[in-house]
Amino acid sequence: MSFARYPSLEQAVVFITGGASGIGAEIVRAFAGQGARVGFVDLDEERGAALAAELAGATVRFEACDLRDVPALKRAFAALEAALGPAAVLVNNAARDDRHAWQEVEPDDYDERIATNLRHMFFAIQAVAPGMIAAGRGSIINFGSNSWWEAAGGMPVYTTAKAAVHGMTRAFARDLGPHRIRVNTVVPGWVMTERQKELWATPEALERHRRRQCLPDLIEPVHLARMVLFLASDDAAMCTANNYMVEAGSI
Repeated sequence: MSFARYPSLEQAVVFITGGASGIGAEIVRAFAGQGARVGFVDLDEERGAALAAELAGATVRFEACDLRDVPALKRAFAALEAALGPAAVLVNNAARDDRHAWQEVEPDDYDERIATNLRHMFFAIQAVAPGMIAAGRGSIINFGSNSWWEAAGGMPVYTTAKAAVHGMTRAFARDLGPHRIRVNTVVPGWVMTERQKELWATPEALERHRRRQCLPDLIEPVHLARMVLFLASDDAAMCTANNYMVEAGSI
């Protein structure tokens, strides 16, 4: 595959949540490859430090943070801003798609899954928006999921949270739009991260999934990263309040 380079991302300050592994790590690599100034947060200190070391030739900073702890998130973002400058791009990527039966969900389980998959996105936007408003521009990219579009079962709190991301995106697009801040949702299909391969991507499941897609190839993290780069760049200057599907035509 041959990919584009976006001049507008050179030296742009980018904050990414959940950047230590999976799709998030590929997004960190993609922005670093564009010459951006990249800050990312993650709960996994070992993998986060390893990725920062891998990209030592670029401007990349890692802050360990449990995004379920909103004050900790704000402290981590403040440290990134002190080191790199105010964010011009925010990628709200962090999530965890644990399977769970609706009958077994207790209020504490519900609250933890909402905190993991939705709440931190709101407060990340709240943290970076003042800097974007001062700059008169910005791009916020939230990660949704194709799961609720497809009426997937077996993880109802996760799909509830991911459906809510779309409403949050459109509300913030309206509120922040007068400041030329764009807000969009990227909607992945089934992406072949290490976690998916370890837990659910059996040969039988992959064969069934291939038949559901219009395209025969499986989706890799790099495909999501490239959509994120486009939405962050000036090439997407008039794109806001929308969903951008990267699901290979899955039905």
